[in-house]
Amino acid sequence: MPLAEETDMSAAEIDSFLRRHETGVLALAAADEPYAIPISYGYDGDDGTFYMRIVSTPDSEKRDFLASSPAIRLVVYEEADDGETYWSVVATGDLEQIDPSDLDVEEIEQYGETRRPLFEIWGTSKADLRIQLYRFKPDEISGRRTDVDRTAE
Repeated sequence: MPLAEETDMSAAEIDSFLRRHETGVLALAAADEPYAIPISYGYDGDDGTFYMRIVSTPDSEKRDFLASSPAIRLVVYEEADDGETYWSVVATGDLEQIDPSDLDVEEIEQYGETRRPLFEIWGTSKADLRIQLYRFKPDEISGRRTDVDRTAE
C-alpha cells in the first residue's frame, strides 16, 4: 500500500497556489442540506479576497441556496500529472453579494479574472438567467500537500 506524507502549506504557498488557479468547488448549506457547485474565481492575493460571478436560472436550487446567505466553503485542488502529489486549499466564511454599481476599477479587473465555462448549457433563455457578483474574504483558510510514495507498495 502506498504511503502518503501530508504537509500543511504555508501562507505563501497557499497564496501562490490560489493565484495559479481559477476554478474550485463552492459548497453551501441551508437547513442541514448541502449544495456544491463548480465555480471559477478571480483572486486578489494582496488582500486574500476571491471574486465570483455566479449564474442561476429562475427555478434553480443554486438561487435558493444563495438567497439564504449561507456560510460557505471553497475548495481548490490539484493533482500532479504523475499522480504522486496532491494539493488542496479550503477557505471558509461568508459570501458578500456585490452591486455592480459599487465596484471600483480594481474590483472590476478581478471579476474579469473569473473565467466563464468553455461551454454553457441552460434549460432556459439567457434573458431568464441571473448573474450575480460576489466577494469572498475567508474567515479561515488552510492548505495541504500530500506526497504519495508508491515505492512502499
